[in-house]
Amino acid sequence: MSEPDDRTTAPPNPPENSSAVPSASSGDLRGIVAMVAAVGFFSLMDALLKTLTVHYPAMQVAALRGWAALPLVALYALWRGEVPRLLKVRWPLHLLRGGLNVAMLALFAFAIRELALAEAYTLFFIAPLLITALSTVVLREKVRAAHWMAIALGMVGVLVALRPNQEAFFTLGALAVLAAAGCYAVSAITGRLLTRTDSSASLVFWTTTLLALGAGTLAWPQWVGVAQAHWPLVAGLAVTGFAGQLAITEAFRHGQASVVAPFEYTALAWGMGLDWVLWQTVPGYSTLLGGAIIIGSGLYLVRQERTQTVVPP
Repeated sequence: MSEPDDRTTAPPNPPENSSAVPSASSGDLRGIVAMVAAVGFFSLMDALLKTLTVHYPAMQVAALRGWAALPLVALYALWRGEVPRLLKVRWPLHLLRGGLNVAMLALFAFAIRELALAEAYTLFFIAPLLITALSTVVLREKVRAAHWMAIALGMVGVLVALRPNQEAFFTLGALAVLAAAGCYAVSAITGRLLTRTDSSASLVFWTTTLLALGAGTLAWPQWVGVAQAHWPLVAGLAVTGFAGQLAITEAFRHGQASVVAPFEYTALAWGMGLDWVLWQTVPGYSTLLGGAIIIGSGLYLVRQERTQTVVPP
């Protein structure tokens, strides 16, 4: 729910981060599809995180997510033939992004232990607004009124659907979610900058590796042995975390940050679908109405991207 090769000589083929689509608008549509997939994987991961944080410290859960996915990421880099180029990256931005991701995941894991998912998601959904605002300053993206409208409508849909407990907004868990959303927004913008020079494999590899090393180091003093019954959940973290990281890397590679960010709101639709499929929970009227508003805002933005060419950054 985003992407070094040697730039001193012209490569025989177009570099990975060059446009492979006829227009910026079609690139944004590809980014939107990738973002929706990423949010789906991360929604599954959130359910696993919430289950594990009942039994283990939040930082350890973040470390488990990184270490479990690392073998998959290494195999992916090997398959892509990226191993020789993994060290030729923009280290300052990768290290910044790694630190942000450790903080974001640990803060969010702590928050969903303290808050209901409804409250946590409502607060975290400030991230698309932050990403869009940052994209205008850092990435120099041209943000059309349609993008701001989609974000505003999506946020209204979230509030209608989740009807969060207002008292929960004034807790330590709420502050943790807001901090996590800020970390995620800056990480997303940093990832977008990195996609201009670095490959998808390098972004996914170093994001996962730095998460495993950073969170693992911080969690080690209070490490709790993982029960045998929980290893399948850890394996689920590996798959969903890897797939989600790959998808979100592609989303920010191909689409403008201000365009793909509003599709973070589809987490609500994924949550409703998972509730129905896994637990046969039928959503209430307000949830369906809020979901309809979110879907409508997303379809509106997709239509805008199909009928107009986005001004590139």
